[in-house]
Order: sequence, then structure tokens, then C-alpha cells
Amino acid sequence: MNIHKNARLTFVRRLEMVMSLTSSGACVTVAADRFGVSTATVRKWLGRYLAEGPSGLADRSSRPNVSPRSISTATALTIIELRKKRMTQMRIAHYLGLSKATVSRVLNRAGLSRLSDLEPAEPIVRYEHAHCGDLIHLDTKKLARIERPGHRVHGDRTTEVRGAGWEVLFIAIDDHARIAFTRMYANETKENAIDFLGKAYAWYSSLGMRPKAILTDNGSAFRSKAFAAAAQAVGLKSRFTRPYRPQTNGKAERFIQSALREWAYGFVYQHSNDRTAMLDRWVHHYNWHRPHQGIGGMTPMRRLTNDAHNLLQLHI
Repeated sequence: MNIHKNARLTFVRRLEMVMSLTSSGACVTVAADRFGVSTATVRKWLGRYLAEGPSGLADRSSRPNVSPRSISTATALTIIELRKKRMTQMRIAHYLGLSKATVSRVLNRAGLSRLSDLEPAEPIVRYEHAHCGDLIHLDTKKLARIERPGHRVHGDRTTEVRGAGWEVLFIAIDDHARIAFTRMYANETKENAIDFLGKAYAWYSSLGMRPKAILTDNGSAFRSKAFAAAAQAVGLKSRFTRPYRPQTNGKAERFIQSALREWAYGFVYQHSNDRTAMLDRWVHHYNWHRPHQGIGGMTPMRRLTNDAHNLLQLHI
């Protein structure tokens, strides 16, 4: 029973009231004064008690017994069947002579508000290459330049800096160990992409890894013939994500989320140079000290040492 804090009568008080009327012979007016309610309320509860016994004194639902404007179960099922034929809500409403709001409510309860809800959910496919270097994910993230602290710090949008421009964070992350390598560039040109690829390949090789393949999105810098030639020159196979499928490059996307939360937006920077200076320190923390739940709570460098194919033995 859900009784509000100012209720005059609870179940026990109602029972006490009707018992005083039936057993003690008290009149309705006296009972109303004693229990602080109207005489109509006393008669209501007395009538329910006489008709149903003590169970009649319990709270009842406020829902009406009859709802003339509600739709039938058969109509609701018809709405669902028409939706499964990929009919729009407006067409269903017109076909059945109902309002669009009624159709919308039924479809919302059934979880079919959008036509895309009719498509079966694709199973989540998680993959991981067996050894470090088997696949390196590459991606980029555009970041606004900082000339002075913005509204994220002081909350005043009227003093925002306009036209400061952008800079691009290039990231590489190993598919097996999740070891990350990053560099900041002024733009996302194929020349910068090639430069980053060379530095990433050299850095991963210095850790004893054997980079074999790279996975990138379909950006023009990664799709260029010059970038493909640079990858081929160091023996890297190039792979590309499916269009409009960021899940394919999910490890890189997940790293970018962590970088934005813990590095890019995790500190107050006075200038873009300060943010870039903090990048190497944060990536070092990510690789050497930050546990990663995707690899059983180990740090990326710890997983590298557990890989028998690693050419070097790192001491952690």
C-alpha cells in the first residue's frame, strides 16, 4: 500500500473506524469527528466493509473500469503486424483510422519506433591477433587549438576564441598488446601520414615487435598511393575499414576516447603547446602503468613481455 504522508486513514484506521460503527454503535457524525474525515468518507468505508469485509478497506487502483477510447488488443497486434511490413506510422494510422499518437505509443511499447528496429541486431564480433605487431591500428583525431582557456574552464561562452584552427592527433595502437604511439601534426595530409607511419614503425620495431600489417580508415591521406608505397616499402600490408563501420577499427576508437577523457580534456591547458607537451607523459602512463580491462587488467607493456614472439625482453 502506497500511503501519502498526510493520509487521514490507513488500513488499520479504516478498520478501527468501521468497527466502532458496527460494534460500539457509534453514529456516523461522531466517527467522522473522531477520525477527522467527512461523513461521506465514513459511509463509503462502512459500505465497502459491509459488502466485502476487511478486504474492502484496502486501497484500489485509480484506473477506470472502462476506457472507451482505448484500442483493443487485436488492434494493437494489427499495428505491430503492419509495422513488420515496413509501413510508416502515418500509413498505419491512416489505414486503421487511428491517430498517429496512438500508433506511436503502441510501437514505442513494442520497441519498434524506428524502422531500423525491425532489422536483427548484428552479433558483436570481437577479435584479437595472436601476437604483437600482427596488426597495427592507425587513426586520427582533430583537436581544436588552444590559445587561452575556454568555456570548459570558466563556463563563459561569450569569450570563446574564434578562428584558432585545428591540429591533428595521429595514433597507432597494437591489436594484441594495446601499446600506443602518438604524434601531433598541424594537419592531416598524406605527407604527415607517411611521416607518422615511419616513426611508428621504427618505434614498434625498437620494442622487439615485428609489424606486419596496418588497419586504417578510408581517409584520403591513408588511401593515397604515396602512403601505400611507404607501407609497402617497410613490408606492411595495408587494410581498410568497411565504410561507415567504425567498429572495425574499434581499438583505435576506444583509445581516442580514453585520450580525450584523460588527457585532452582531463587537464586545464593555457595553450596547445602545453597540451602537446603532456601527451608523451600520458601515453607513457597508458603503456606502462595503466591497467587495461581488455587484456585482463594488465598494462600493455606487461602483455608485450608475455608474447613469445617479442624479439626483446623488456624489464618492468
